[in-house]
Amino acid sequence: MSACIAPFSFHNPTAIEFGMGALARLPELVKNLGGKRALVVGDPGVHKAGLVDRVIAALGDDIPVITFTEVESDPDARSVDAGVKLAKPWNCDVIIGIGGGSAMDVAKAIGVMLTNPGNIRDYAGMGKISKPGVPVIAIPTTSGTGSEMTIWSVLSDREKNQKFGIGSILNCPRIALLDPELTMSLPPAITAATGIDALTHALESYVNTTTQPISEAMSEQSMTLIARSLRLAVMQPGNRQARADMLLASTIAAMAFNSTRLGLVHALAMPLGTRFHIPHGLVNAIMLPGVMRYNLPGSLAKFARIAQIFGEPIERLSLQQAAERSVSAIEKMKLDIGINARLGEFGMTESDLNDVAADAMLSGNVPVNPRQPTLEDIKTLLRAEL
Repeated sequence: MSACIAPFSFHNPTAIEFGMGALARLPELVKNLGGKRALVVGDPGVHKAGLVDRVIAALGDDIPVITFTEVESDPDARSVDAGVKLAKPWNCDVIIGIGGGSAMDVAKAIGVMLTNPGNIRDYAGMGKISKPGVPVIAIPTTSGTGSEMTIWSVLSDREKNQKFGIGSILNCPRIALLDPELTMSLPPAITAATGIDALTHALESYVNTTTQPISEAMSEQSMTLIARSLRLAVMQPGNRQARADMLLASTIAAMAFNSTRLGLVHALAMPLGTRFHIPHGLVNAIMLPGVMRYNLPGSLAKFARIAQIFGEPIERLSLQQAAERSVSAIEKMKLDIGINARLGEFGMTESDLNDVAADAMLSGNVPVNPRQPTLEDIKTLLRAEL
């Protein structure tokens, strides 16, 4: 008799519109949401690359637009304040976020604050938003963060030198517009790092203790696409199939972890990113193999399946040996796509271990990790990557 499946919830309020050239559908989608005035949110990079102009051109003359393109990496909460200040007098009734996770996170938070009282900092934590925000259309230009699907906006408070998350089903975009053409100009190094971010989302959701059948299926599909196409997307930036695969992989992984949370890699990524300004995808890539190796005893069968997804021959191996192959598979992928950074390159030293580990232990991703770490365990994992 099979084991009884534990109760779970799965909710996906975001509609997905996918396809090469899907940006052309933007005016129709805005009108379907009742939008008459749009705020387009981006960062200086997507603005310089002409992608904000492409959004404005797609909207044409029928939908008046104002833009806010000053979103920085690891965005400060003050970016949300500035966007709200711009949008309110103009009566913006739809927000369009284009870019990576930072731009989409800020766009989502601006939408929330156009209908909810107070300041975005008041909503730090889980489930504190009371009213649906102004509709948001999220348009990713990288294949990693999954912000176009998630309940989370991750923001910084520079004055306190800390990050905080806004988590609510009411923070999800109304529409995720997935156009692989918008990812074609992404440089190889960013393609690599954001691809490992997507992989970490799928993998940590898959092995953690709140995994469930729907999220598991999504995680497996996401990892299958990444195994097939991340190397190609890095080596052949113009490969349309690889770009489409990676964009779908990122979105599908986000759908998985939206319901399950993540694990120890992401618990570590928050303090490491805050303290040493390591790009999020890169810090995930640094920590992922070591955390996988540490977590193996907590989910041997799942790690063996990951090895199989990544093409490792496991038929004649013990379960332990097969699980170990998952770590070597990811290490090989990192090597192939040119990621070999270490924490020490960003200024981290032995003296920082205790503070970073203590901060990581506070994360809500630790309780769902497949193996429960001690402070010393985390310090050992960090020390290995200095």
